[in-house]
Amino acid sequence: METAFLITTFATLFVVIDPPGLVPLFIALTTGMSPERRRAMALRACLIAAFLLTIFGLAGEAILGFVGISMPAFRIAGGILLFLTALDMLFERRTQRREGQKSEPDHDPSVFPLATPLIAGPGAIASMILLVGESGGEWGGLLTVIALMLAMIAVTYAFLLASPPLERLLGRTGTIVITRLLGMLLAALSVQFVIDGVRGTGLIG
Repeated sequence: METAFLITTFATLFVVIDPPGLVPLFIALTTGMSPERRRAMALRACLIAAFLLTIFGLAGEAILGFVGISMPAFRIAGGILLFLTALDMLFERRTQRREGQKSEPDHDPSVFPLATPLIAGPGAIASMILLVGESGGEWGGLLTVIALMLAMIAVTYAFLLASPPLERLLGRTGTIVITRLLGMLLAALSVQFVIDGVRGTGLIG
């Protein structure tokens, strides 16, 4: 395995998963939770994301092909799901539900949207499939790509654990401002996912 490929793989996963960019999103999605529950949410999200990316790294094309789903269709679906999350962040629907309904103690964002599509999103899944293909198809290359992905998930978990000090630094007002801003960015990102998916179908140039 060439060093250049290792660097490229790690850099690609870092850019696609974007651990620093997940920190304010994690703060917004877990506002009001205790530190212990936040750590549990972060760990669960990272473990689920690692499992999903490993599965798709091992048999991604076969899985999508078996159920008749193309990668463009997968990107479009991920974009729509992400857009719904962005709407919640833009209009503070999640915050209002938590503050207005004390009977929502089981709110759990670890599976959706943290694990997928924010960590193990269409981009990360597509990257795993492509990187495994570029590794040559040998078990050594496959395991190397998966190991680098797991290292990136560990980095992501470390960033999420660092979110409480950042939240204290920002305060409630700063968190609300960042939540709104990131909601807009997430909306734009989700639309880009859909555009890329439609472009992949060949309907637009």
